[in-house]
Amino acid sequence: MKIVTITLNSTIDLNTSVNHVIAENKLRCRVPNYDAGGGGLNVSRAIKKLGGNSLAIYLAGGANGKVLNQLLDKEEINQVVIQIKGMTRENITVSEEISNQQYRFVMPGPELNKDEWEKCFEILNNLNEKLDYIVASGSLPKGVPEDFYARVAKIGTAKNIRVIVDTSGKALYKAVEEGVFLIKPNMREINDIAEKPIHNEKDLIEFSRHLLKNKKAENVVISLGAGGALLISNEKVLQVKSPTVPIRSKVGAGDSMTAGIVLSLERGKSVYEAVKFGVAAGAAAVMSSGTELCGREDTERLYLNMNSLN
Repeated sequence: MKIVTITLNSTIDLNTSVNHVIAENKLRCRVPNYDAGGGGLNVSRAIKKLGGNSLAIYLAGGANGKVLNQLLDKEEINQVVIQIKGMTRENITVSEEISNQQYRFVMPGPELNKDEWEKCFEILNNLNEKLDYIVASGSLPKGVPEDFYARVAKIGTAKNIRVIVDTSGKALYKAVEEGVFLIKPNMREINDIAEKPIHNEKDLIEFSRHLLKNKKAENVVISLGAGGALLISNEKVLQVKSPTVPIRSKVGAGDSMTAGIVLSLERGKSVYEAVKFGVAAGAAAVMSSGTELCGREDTERLYLNMNSLN
């Protein structure tokens, strides 16, 4: 296994729909679907859908934790589970059929104790397999220090493993202070760690180059939603435009992009080609309903079409 993902705030994603959202009324929903969720787990699931493999390290507890394990077993995700005392959370996505709008209800995760989150470092340090990439993705639950991903980056540096961080706020700030291979923030998240407000592309490129120059990141990939992604590296600044696709659900599009990027890198592609494949995976996820993430056939077709246009 060359790719490891880490998820501290894992979840069960419940997805359903209702004809019309009306306050105070009983809303009779369609039969729900359940998927494993949380940043790193979504990345591992998307990697699997794209024909690759990874090892998912995640925390789970209570009755929901058992369901989460079963969902991942069903998708044949390689996993190392850290049992916790708290109950694994649930997130709920409700689609309103009359308007095609989505309502996403994101719950906080259980508070973790030091022994629980420190177990991740023990597992990383004791993995015998030679790793190429660690993907540290998702929010940090209560009880976890803000420098958790920075500590992951430090382990990666010591073991010559490239670390990709996809998070926000202080957790992202601390990680880039330590130094990582790649970050994938959106515009809001990059503003959270910038020294001054970013108003335009010039500011964005200037700040990203500051990160590169000071070895805080080797590659900055700014997620632009429907606009695709902007890659800033020491070699180039390039925008990868997203193909136009029918929108069914935006859930998991960012995690699918991260999966496409890291899988392509693991397969030996350049950073630019990896970002292009990641954008294709993100677009494919948007085409899928609920929390299904990207499909391999859609991703590869979109990627080939993007190549034919260049």
